[in-house]
Amino acid sequence: MSNNPSFVLRKVEDVVYEERPIPDIKDDEVLVAVKKTGICGSDVHYLVAGRIGDFIVEKPMVLGHESAGIVYKVGKNVKKLKEGDRVAMEPGATCRVCDDCKRGRYELCPEIIFAATPPYDGTLARYYPIPADLCYKLPDNLTLEDGAMMEPLSVAVHSVANISQLRANQSVVVFGAGPVGLLCMAVARALGASRVIAVDIVPSRLEFAKKYAATETYTPPKPQEGESRIAYSQRNAKMLMQQLGIEERGPSGVDLVVEASGAEVSIQTGILIAKHGGSFTQVGMGQAEVQIPITTLLVKEINFKGSFRYGPGDYQLAIALVSQGKIDLKPLVTHRFSFDQAVQAFQVTRNGKSEDGKPVIKAVISGPDVSPDDLL
Repeated sequence: MSNNPSFVLRKVEDVVYEERPIPDIKDDEVLVAVKKTGICGSDVHYLVAGRIGDFIVEKPMVLGHESAGIVYKVGKNVKKLKEGDRVAMEPGATCRVCDDCKRGRYELCPEIIFAATPPYDGTLARYYPIPADLCYKLPDNLTLEDGAMMEPLSVAVHSVANISQLRANQSVVVFGAGPVGLLCMAVARALGASRVIAVDIVPSRLEFAKKYAATETYTPPKPQEGESRIAYSQRNAKMLMQQLGIEERGPSGVDLVVEASGAEVSIQTGILIAKHGGSFTQVGMGQAEVQIPITTLLVKEINFKGSFRYGPGDYQLAIALVSQGKIDLKPLVTHRFSFDQAVQAFQVTRNGKSEDGKPVIKAVISGPDVSPDDLL
């Protein structure tokens, strides 16, 4: 491989390695030599479906956005970074002048340039240009693999700490024990949650969640023949509350529900189990339209919020929680691949397990000429 090999999605189910030009950088940017990249569900979704909502792959696009690397070159106006700095990369560059940016909600910027979201290229290449202020120096006790994991961790920080405003001694139920759900549990524990209940239909995920960050777990029952989704959710909510001693009000109620699966029945169940005056934050992306028990939502005065990506302060808090030992990211990386094994890495992530049967939580692809065993 030569100067800037890149892993490119040309169309659905069609990925190739291409030699791309080494990017030029602006005066306020740095060029990062990408060393570690995690595979996100959105990357796989673009590979399989070619679109997520209104974002459609219409021309070849480099995949990847969960990355960390080493600063290779700095623009002339960059003061706080130098060549050789190890950095986590926040992959969304915003306009900085719109109303959302100016009011501190830059994740809502309509002009955001987000890596590996059509039509913009991602980070699975040797080099990636990025505004310098979106690179965060990694403390010496963190690896570049930890740095790549800061992206999904920042999603969890945004939903639990920023959007939900979780306080110590509150109780949390997290639906979905995939990477983001697990990280939401970890953030909740790090912030002092009294209970962190993991809900999933896959036993192995719940086993991992209990060892990792959850205080308790719950496995939903199977739907009954002819049962509507809302009827199932009502039955499921009643069982969950009975099994775990959850009340509709008071100290035994659920202060916060974080929905990280996107499944309609999980959204419905979450609204039904949240305490009166409690909070519900939707972070998982599923089907575009779902039915919800709206009367329950309003009668309980549930604070129902959406959480999208991450915003001001989220990356900094994510790095602080890990560097201070309050969250351990290493158990989440279950599979590692070299750059020339990217196709295999995507296939394993898509299948949910490797050929040896080991379940995938997070697969990480190393940069060109970097050994998967070298965590840097």
